[in-house]
Amino acid sequence: MNQVDYLRVSLVDRCNFRCQYCMPEGEDLTFLARSEVLTAPELLTLLREVMMPVGFTRFRLTGGEPLIRPDVVEIVREIAAFPNLRDLSMTTNGFLLAGMARDLYEAGLRRINISLDSLVPETFNQIVGYRTHTPAARWQKVWDGIQTAYEIGFSPLKLNVVVIPGVNDREVLNLAALSLDREWHVRFIEFMPIGNADLFGERGWVSSEELRQRIRDRWGLEASQVRGNGPADVFRIPGAKGTLGFISQMSECFCDRCNRMRLSADGWLRPCLLNETGQMDLKTMLREGASVEEMRDRVRNLLALKPEINYKGRDSGTEGQFYTRTMSQIGG
Repeated sequence: MNQVDYLRVSLVDRCNFRCQYCMPEGEDLTFLARSEVLTAPELLTLLREVMMPVGFTRFRLTGGEPLIRPDVVEIVREIAAFPNLRDLSMTTNGFLLAGMARDLYEAGLRRINISLDSLVPETFNQIVGYRTHTPAARWQKVWDGIQTAYEIGFSPLKLNVVVIPGVNDREVLNLAALSLDREWHVRFIEFMPIGNADLFGERGWVSSEELRQRIRDRWGLEASQVRGNGPADVFRIPGAKGTLGFISQMSECFCDRCNRMRLSADGWLRPCLLNETGQMDLKTMLREGASVEEMRDRVRNLLALKPEINYKGRDSGTEGQFYTRTMSQIGG
């Protein structure tokens, strides 16, 4: 079991997109009231005083969409200044990134993942489900955010692609080609049945091995020495500047390598994406006056249980283990 030192921190449950795999159409989503969301001081206290002392030294800021939170730059600046911090990164849909990338970089953020599920504006529009701009204008804003982040110096710059059969899987070679002449790292992610059961049909995902074989047939593929903080298996097209990662949570169980927990925007600490066992309400503990020592002890106990929690329900097929919340509500 890897050391659990990586915390995904959801800053907000809301988003300016409504992606099929994260906030499925037809779902009656209830967003958090402002009073339910961790304030910046509460969040920083939990990270600095509770999570770091028990071993968390790597943080990834997520959502919802983290860039819609008004104080996101100041939160980045505060976390970047933590003593003993080993890594700070962010996952964003990129829509607001072009205008914020410089401020984020100057605040101390250096690594960023941007969701780019399609290079075709109409397909992109179908996936993200956001209708206040034309498909071309919306896709272009995301593309501009990617280019701006790259020019400013974010490195590595990663592009996340959730592969949906019959929607964007035909674009895998074009997306993989983005790694050829730029130091971009494309991550192909198997589609997961989290709050989106209607989309999870008879063939709900395309396996990573199938994607790798398509790429091998076109260019060849070799193992890469580059490793990230997460579960991606990393490869490189021979001669490419960037890499290709494959996150295979459906076809290739990596529970034994899991090194992360998740903190939701309303302060719930969750040890596993696939089941609700052990989740802990740190926000209520903090607001009701629990000491940081008490909270640290509770988190340490949960860390000790994580290896067992990781596997609970993974292969049993037991109903009721999977989250009924959407991915945005869990924290990505």
